[in-house]
Amino acid sequence: MAAAADESAKGKGSPLIMTIVGLLVLTVLGGGGGWVLGTMVAPRIKAAAAAVQAKTQPAGGKQAATAAAGQPNGIIALDPITTNLAYPSQSWIRLELALVFKGQPDAQLAQSIHQDILAYIRTVSLQQIEGARGLQYLRDDIQERVDLRSEGRVSKVMFRTFVIE
Repeated sequence: MAAAADESAKGKGSPLIMTIVGLLVLTVLGGGGGWVLGTMVAPRIKAAAAAVQAKTQPAGGKQAATAAAGQPNGIIALDPITTNLAYPSQSWIRLELALVFKGQPDAQLAQSIHQDILAYIRTVSLQQIEGARGLQYLRDDIQERVDLRSEGRVSKVMFRTFVIE
């Protein structure tokens, strides 16, 4: 019986060696699969990027005047808003917003909206903007202020960054 047990142990090999061989086989299969998938997807990404670039550049290769001024498609990115909160006053907030205008963008209106949002943010406490619901209330309040100030000429306020320290 001892001879039969020795024969079965010799035929199977050490469990450690079998584990290492299994991991090597899985690693080679995973690497090969990733390489195949990458060669299939990478050309599509390059083609899509080239198509987007061709669409955004007008004929003649010149950039549109609005795009050169940082206002593509009626969008104006506001200067970053950095200020302390009303309570606790040691907490700081930084917002980067962009305004989507209906029609031609207006830089003076955007500047007055920027100042209005800055004044509003200084009255907000940290407890008011905590959590997902607080962030949604902040977005809604800012959108409402922008709607009132712009008299409907701004269709959307986009939050680019939102940091509280």
